[in-house]
Amino acid sequence: MAKKLYPDAASALDGLLKDGLLIACGGFGLCGIPERLLTAVRESGVKDLTFASNNAGIDNEGIGMLLRTRQVKKMIASYVGENKEFERQYLSGELEVEFSPQGTLAERMRAGGAGIPGFYTKTGVGTLVAEGKESKVFDGQEYILERGIFADLALVKAWKADETGNVVFRKTARNFNVPAATCGKVCVVEVEEIVPTGSLDPDSVHLPGVYVQRIIVGSPYDKKIEFRTVRNTDVG
Repeated sequence: MAKKLYPDAASALDGLLKDGLLIACGGFGLCGIPERLLTAVRESGVKDLTFASNNAGIDNEGIGMLLRTRQVKKMIASYVGENKEFERQYLSGELEVEFSPQGTLAERMRAGGAGIPGFYTKTGVGTLVAEGKESKVFDGQEYILERGIFADLALVKAWKADETGNVVFRKTARNFNVPAATCGKVCVVEVEEIVPTGSLDPDSVHLPGVYVQRIIVGSPYDKKIEFRTVRNTDVG
């Protein structure tokens, strides 16, 4: 079996990056984003990328750092707040955006990972989301056809993994990482810790190693906070 553990993000992405890729990326805001891998993508200089991700992080964090360097051509996303550069590029016509409701986006990734090219959903019927999409009536209810996402590359952040690629996520960092991982032709995972093969409880594995081709250890991480709110201690 080929060794999956690589020394750093750049080496893990060696031979995988080229202009025009469709990349599925895990994360939700700044929670569970593959920041080491995204930094390596930025430093590689590839461009005209399409990202399928819940959102684009914030200004200069997460996919936001790639917006700053104009390496992203299109975003397939469900949320575009907290990112002024995203807003500016979209409103000026520099960035193509395909809005996808959050649950629909997760299911599009999951469907792609399961080899399902399309599915029908009621979400978005009668809204801008439905424009240009095939619709069908089931039991008197209208549904729209959504396409599964088949990505060239998946970038994922996890808590820990063993050497064979079995992966465990921690709490809400699980978010979009699992469906994103499964829909990529190649999946690269950055983790906080590598543990020996056989040490993970099989019932605790969230992503089986069969989906994972390459792994890096990204620790240590700084805990970034989107909005810092502090209590007013001036009670006088």
